[in-house]
Amino acid sequence: MVDDARTALDLNVTDDIETRTPQGSLCTICKGARMLCRKASCPVLTKIHSYLKIRANLEREDINGSSPPGVFIGRFGYPNVYVGPLVPPFHGDTSFYDIPENWFGKSIEEIVNFRMWLVRGEHRVNVKKPEMGGRILEETQFLAMAENSVDIELALMNRPKKVFVLNDEIQPVGPSGRIRDLKVGSTRLDSRIEKAYYDFDLKAADAVIELYRKGTLVSRLQKAISVGAFGVQDRRRLVPTRWSITAVDSMLSLDLIDKVKGYPLINEYRVYESNYLDNRFLIIMIPETWKYEAIEAWYPGTVWNPDSSNVFLIGDWESYYGRTTYARMGGCYYAARLAVCEKLNEERRQATAIVLREAHPGYIMPVGVWQVRENVRNALRKNPLKFNSLEEALKHIGRKFDIGLGTWIENSQLLKDSLIQTKITNFLEVKI
Repeated sequence: MVDDARTALDLNVTDDIETRTPQGSLCTICKGARMLCRKASCPVLTKIHSYLKIRANLEREDINGSSPPGVFIGRFGYPNVYVGPLVPPFHGDTSFYDIPENWFGKSIEEIVNFRMWLVRGEHRVNVKKPEMGGRILEETQFLAMAENSVDIELALMNRPKKVFVLNDEIQPVGPSGRIRDLKVGSTRLDSRIEKAYYDFDLKAADAVIELYRKGTLVSRLQKAISVGAFGVQDRRRLVPTRWSITAVDSMLSLDLIDKVKGYPLINEYRVYESNYLDNRFLIIMIPETWKYEAIEAWYPGTVWNPDSSNVFLIGDWESYYGRTTYARMGGCYYAARLAVCEKLNEERRQATAIVLREAHPGYIMPVGVWQVRENVRNALRKNPLKFNSLEEALKHIGRKFDIGLGTWIENSQLLKDSLIQTKITNFLEVKI
């Protein structure tokens, strides 16, 4: 799978890398040459090539470098999970490596590098008993609250190893190893996050909302939540990174929704658009009370539709009164909802919002729900196309998407409601 013969022969698969092949994987048959997954390029080879660029710096058990700052809380084995810092094997300002808000427009190869070049230290901790995590957890918590890159000496029990799962559904992550010792250099904490950390009467949700209003980045709040930095003293818990991301998106958007419901309606039909990493987003805003829906269409050969010859659609929606169950489509639903609410709150307007997404084979691997949040944010920063009716807006959408308009309407609860449902205002002489 590696083109350079010298590099391939030099790789020690016992010490350097480990491969795992899930049942049914086509990767061992394809070997990156036949593109049996029907993607635009091979996701496994993209990760391998990124790893080879940094491999020469991983010859020892000790990793010295500047953490962005970055931390990772695992979820496998919950409630006993691995916790630790993310450290590249070089010094300097590495903050860009863990601020997804700044990644929009970067290529898939650059994003893979940001992820693959961070060595993940692992220290086993019970998420419900953070007080038992010892000095390593304490250092990791303060690292998550740091304002700038922090120099770290990460001593591992063995040389960091990279596990390559021969599957295209795995996000890019760097090599990892069990922590033997951890030394963190001089750390300047974000004063606003630090203040919330020492406020043991402040609820976690209140801390997140308050800091967001003061301009703290969503990604920084997600890190702080994951290491249990917020909350009433006896109820603080570690939260796996994957869960903390969605938790913050959900908390912030719910707070904004309460405000949006008090604003006047927009007075036209709007369509916004963004295209990035072969993902095409169109956002429709309808001059009706707050409702929200998100629908994803995955083409054959994409991450969540590798084998079928048909496009796979999945979506979720909520009425004015919200929803009581977790969205089937997962964190993407909440990431897009936050971006939509930010825009409406900025304009002090209310609307029904529908986010439609086509994912094409150029999106060769999942890179995280940040991509959805930033794609929708990018769309909403632009001037929308405005229409006098929903039918006109939908005709435009039908021209922009590859999937037929009828398929979108068939799979959208809110579009069907807006097109078919008779409203009480139709019977009033003066519309309210």
